[in-house]
Amino acid sequence: MKTINVREAVGSVLCHDITRIVPGDSKGPVFRKGHVVRQEDIPVLLDVGKEHLYVFEPQPGLVHENEAAARIAAVAAGRNIAAGEPREGRIDFSAACAGLLRVDVPMLTRLNSLGEITLASLHTLQRVDKGRAVAGTRVVPLLIDEEKLQAVEALLTRPIIEVLPLRKLQVGIVTTGSEVFYGRIQDAFGPVLRKKFAELGSTVLGQTLTSDEVAMTATAIRDFIAQGADMVVVTGGMSVDPDDRTPAAIRAAGARIISYGAPVYPGAMFLLAYMDGPQGQAPVLGLPGCVMYHKASIFDLLVPRLLAGLTVTAEDVVALGHGGFCAACPQCRYPICPFGK
Repeated sequence: MKTINVREAVGSVLCHDITRIVPGDSKGPVFRKGHVVRQEDIPVLLDVGKEHLYVFEPQPGLVHENEAAARIAAVAAGRNIAAGEPREGRIDFSAACAGLLRVDVPMLTRLNSLGEITLASLHTLQRVDKGRAVAGTRVVPLLIDEEKLQAVEALLTRPIIEVLPLRKLQVGIVTTGSEVFYGRIQDAFGPVLRKKFAELGSTVLGQTLTSDEVAMTATAIRDFIAQGADMVVVTGGMSVDPDDRTPAAIRAAGARIISYGAPVYPGAMFLLAYMDGPQGQAPVLGLPGCVMYHKASIFDLLVPRLLAGLTVTAEDVVALGHGGFCAACPQCRYPICPFGK
């Protein structure tokens, strides 16, 4: 640390906050510790009575926190991530588009284990809106050793945080249940699903009502795939009741069952399958009744992943158990934060 004339301070790094007092109005820092003095700052410093400053002396091999944050951001931020300007040594990341946030959590842990390097993010695999802040990074010391940053750049051979845009799919809805098929009760699933898919940017290709007969439901699923549906959702008939035959119908349609049952409440009776279609592997979902009346359910945890182009596995479904319990908040924050994540 050394004392320097303020007129010669351009490019120097402040060792302390510079306070400005406006009588009867405000008192606060006009420049923070670590600020790099610019030419336009000189008149301001003189106006607050600063003729001399305490500044850090340049030292070979040390990097200022602002530059360090910029270098970390350059290797950590991936697709559709916008990095802001350094602010008190920190750079925040925001979503450049709406979509699904994906974070390489193991690599993030390795990065934060290097010491004196920090990067924090939102939970991975959640929907984010365009412009939402999703992460931030900074180093702990004001000046950090160049070798630390080189270690970061060697570690991150690919970005660790990105936003995946949601694809606009054509979705077929098959609503099962003899009570709906024969008109005893009115279907309530269709309007809910049309609204949900519209909010996600996808279009409902059509809706077919079927009885509890396995063959009828299986045919309806195959018909939607033949029409070019990218996804088929089958509603109702997912419980262990002897009249609920949806899992059998999905299997009879030729779909490959990935998971039947999920550690998610609401949504435990969820089924995930895939079947061959004109556009490739098409997801076929068996949706339990909770999707119809719960504001947030397993639908809102898994469907965005499928729309983002991710292949969901049985292991992915099992992993939903951590965070898969809806606490029924008095004021649900869906769709921003399903299940309080």
